[in-house]
Amino acid sequence: MIEVEEMTIEQVRDLLDRGELTSKALVMFYLERIAKYDKGERGLNAILELNPEALQMADQLDEERKQCGSRSILHGIPILIKDNISTKDHMHTSGGSLALADLYVPFDAFIIKKLRASGAILLGKTNMGELMSFMSYTMPDGYSSRGGQVNNPYNRSLTPSGSSSGSAVAVAANLAMAAIGTETNGSLTMPARYNQLVTIKPTVGLVSRQGIMPISYYQDTPGPMARNVADATILLEAIVGRDEQDELTDRSMGRIPKSYREELGKDINGKRIGYNPKTFEELDSEEKRVMQEAMEILEKAGAHLIPTLLEEIGDYGFKPNLYEFKAGFNRYLKSVKGATKIETLQDLIAFNETHPDTCLKYGQDILYEAQATTGNLSDPYYMMLRQNSLQQVRTIGMDRHFAKDHLDAFMTMAISSLAPVSGYPSLALPAGWKREGEPMSLLLIGKAFTESILIRIGYQYEKRAQKRKAPILG
Repeated sequence: MIEVEEMTIEQVRDLLDRGELTSKALVMFYLERIAKYDKGERGLNAILELNPEALQMADQLDEERKQCGSRSILHGIPILIKDNISTKDHMHTSGGSLALADLYVPFDAFIIKKLRASGAILLGKTNMGELMSFMSYTMPDGYSSRGGQVNNPYNRSLTPSGSSSGSAVAVAANLAMAAIGTETNGSLTMPARYNQLVTIKPTVGLVSRQGIMPISYYQDTPGPMARNVADATILLEAIVGRDEQDELTDRSMGRIPKSYREELGKDINGKRIGYNPKTFEELDSEEKRVMQEAMEILEKAGAHLIPTLLEEIGDYGFKPNLYEFKAGFNRYLKSVKGATKIETLQDLIAFNETHPDTCLKYGQDILYEAQATTGNLSDPYYMMLRQNSLQQVRTIGMDRHFAKDHLDAFMTMAISSLAPVSGYPSLALPAGWKREGEPMSLLLIGKAFTESILIRIGYQYEKRAQKRKAPILG
């Protein structure tokens, strides 16, 4: 078997096309690594469930490649899926919750249909922060009652971070070519940071949320997690598009380029990238060093670094999310009625209360708060909260500073709520390490539907910086 660790999707595709590798052998390679590194007492615990049809799918796609050629660059490429994304197959969709451990969803999420059409192999479901980490204030990142604790592959004392932790850890440890995660507020970008990955958090409305367990109507989005910008771009390109069942995707019409991959390798001469000098001064010495290095790399690549006063404006997203979670989660459960005994958020809370030893290790205080809201998105108080968050973060924050300083993107090393709460895109990239072994990440934030610009900038930075290191697995 050819060693495919750290290979790009394009490199593996070329091996498949030349007949030097088969998708079945590729799936076997990952299954062996999962058995060796993910399972057991000292395992990473990133994979919640494997697809029993993965090898059969690989066989069929190998034969199709021989007879008809490949459907796309993802033909026969094994991809992992976060456990809050519905798949109509022999895998559960539980959101990491024991209360939903019986749920076989009778339909594919929109993005799953697109991945299947591209020829991607759904290798399995990843462990995650239970219910998208929207259950308890004290629950550690990457813990679920169904799957247990996800472990960081670089250092078990480090957090795997964010609710997409299983997807991130699995890709970082080369347990699949790439993965799909989801984000409401940092659940793509934070795990990318702590697992030395690239992720693209799309503009809300670029990628359908249909069939995905929700938190927030205005903030939720799925996105790709990969080891390099090119792979993340390939996966993004496969899942974008308008969906009649997600009305926010109407915003993407006419705003999706013919190809995001065409941005790879394009120059960034004259691109204006903002940074906040005040925030820079608040970084510790190691973060300043890495930020300064990133700025120098981008300037040498032709970009202009522009001081700007854009900064965090507080957590305006959380309170409205309580209303949206209750409304959206009940709607999702209604869509799968009959496939699980849990029909409402109240049912799930009650199930947890009757199984405290296994389900309530860290409590469910956030669920209680969400259940206590009206869950009515026409509630005047909710509407005021959401409008205030959009006004403060999007209009007064992002839009004003991007326009005033003529910015193409904004860069920071902070874990930022600007992109999630505004619904705007971001791209996270490996940027270096602190002396004690903690990874650092560069975060690029853009205006709505400017993923192409972020990809172009990110690719030029990655090519010059080369900061990713694969974990050493014992």
